[in-house]
Amino acid sequence: MSLSGRGDTGAAQPPALFPAPEPSEPKPGTTTSGTATSDTATSDTATSGAAAPGAAAPGAAAPGVATPGTRRRGGPAQPGPPQTDDAGRQLVFFGAEAAEPTVADLAGLLAGPGEVVRMGGTARLSVQVDAAWRVHVLVAELASRGLAASWEPTKDERHAVRTSYTRVLKPLAAAWLHGPAKRPPATFHLTGRRLRLWLAAAGAPELPGGFLLGLGADDQECWEPIGVALAAAGLAGTLLGPGEGGPAYRITGRRRLSRLAELVGAPPRATPTNAWPT
Repeated sequence: MSLSGRGDTGAAQPPALFPAPEPSEPKPGTTTSGTATSDTATSDTATSGAAAPGAAAPGAAAPGVATPGTRRRGGPAQPGPPQTDDAGRQLVFFGAEAAEPTVADLAGLLAGPGEVVRMGGTARLSVQVDAAWRVHVLVAELASRGLAASWEPTKDERHAVRTSYTRVLKPLAAAWLHGPAKRPPATFHLTGRRLRLWLAAAGAPELPGGFLLGLGADDQECWEPIGVALAAAGLAGTLLGPGEGGPAYRITGRRRLSRLAELVGAPPRATPTNAWPT
């Protein structure tokens, strides 16, 4: 009897070997939707963060603070507030918590070992993972984008997670498939949510200090452009071949690992200790 389940039915339960995570708590001020995002999968545009509510208008001085170059009565000129350089933190605006989930985020799975196939006017996304906790995380991520998912064990003691065929995924397939071959579109870039999905499917810590992001074994044409996208996100990595523990990109260095942790956000509830960058 095959162990499989449907992510869209309340009665179906994952195999008993799966550690059941606690339900996620909704964030204050956000709403959820059970419908899929419309054809947004080919969109590779990024949005930047907005000014914080309640911030002072440009050029206005905060109450009780002297502006640069002004002189307080009976005293020397006071310097203004220290200026800070936020250029190195701008990518945090594209972190996993900076935007609502969309179907376009699933490009992160295709950056790793994920696959997409077409059938008529529909498409299906699938990925094989090496641990049960990844199944929980990915099924929840797909559900948050209005996509039902099923899972089942494979012969090599892995787990296959896949969506049903749906028109919602057709733009994603059109952007990534060139004939039967998978290849990232020219405008492909990595955001926090895409990285989060990639990491949930194929990310693993490496001692003494590093993180591996797994690639598709048969996707050699993807490896180089994916590396370019990583570098553009401030996560330049070293490509490891199949004989070196890959295929995967190795991310090392305190600054890069810190950037990775900022972009992907807090670990999902089902994640084992030390399996997520922090």
